[in-house]
Amino acid sequence: MNYQTNEQLAEMRLHAMKLEYQRQQELPAIRDLDFDERFSMIVNEQYTAKNNAKVQRLIRAAGLREPNAYLANVDYDPARKLKKSDIARLSSCEWISNGSNLIITGATGVGKTYLLSAFGRAACMKGISVKSFRVPRLLTSLAIGRGDGSYNKLMSDMIKPGLLILDDFGLKQLDLSMTQDMLEVVEERHHAGRSIAISAQLPVKEWPSVFKDRTVTDAILDRLVRNAYRIDLKGPSRRPMVEHQPPADDSEAVL
Repeated sequence: MNYQTNEQLAEMRLHAMKLEYQRQQELPAIRDLDFDERFSMIVNEQYTAKNNAKVQRLIRAAGLREPNAYLANVDYDPARKLKKSDIARLSSCEWISNGSNLIITGATGVGKTYLLSAFGRAACMKGISVKSFRVPRLLTSLAIGRGDGSYNKLMSDMIKPGLLILDDFGLKQLDLSMTQDMLEVVEERHHAGRSIAISAQLPVKEWPSVFKDRTVTDAILDRLVRNAYRIDLKGPSRRPMVEHQPPADDSEAVL
């Protein structure tokens, strides 16, 4: 084994190449391969390691609410009215490259957050940057940002990623300031040709009730809904039921 080569690879932080080089040195059968084949295997190990590290960084930075969600694990129970063909088509993430949006609606507990996170993870696997927010917390942060000077930075964080995930939209009516902030987010991303994936309990036809200003409402919905793919999840809640035990009757306690 060439000690100097190992040290140089370590110094350049090419650890995957170093490990593959060591593996080949310890495997006599590998010598039957020619130089190009062996070198290709060494380079491929480093390339794969670099890509895997990038994907993990993207997943951590995304802030997914369910970071272990996978499209491969989506449940297609007939009660959910979820088509495999729709998920398969969207799994390529081409809709993100095209600047289209994704709207997932359904009652509480049907799996909207899981599906959003799974699409977010799929985007990260494609090398696309992702950022995830709950709408109520995001709008509160923007309102606070107007006062403490962090508004522009937070707005910038929402414009930069290739995919912006907005979860729990429409839980309450937005005041005029929040409505304007929502317009800014949607408008900036629409202008930049970047995608939004959003979930809501309310069906899309009821979204106008969330906003107070009709003019702003029309602008938001035109940019968000017009070029969006839609998934309407059905079925019962998928959250585990928690059984609450009745309190002990003190009169029956054994003393």
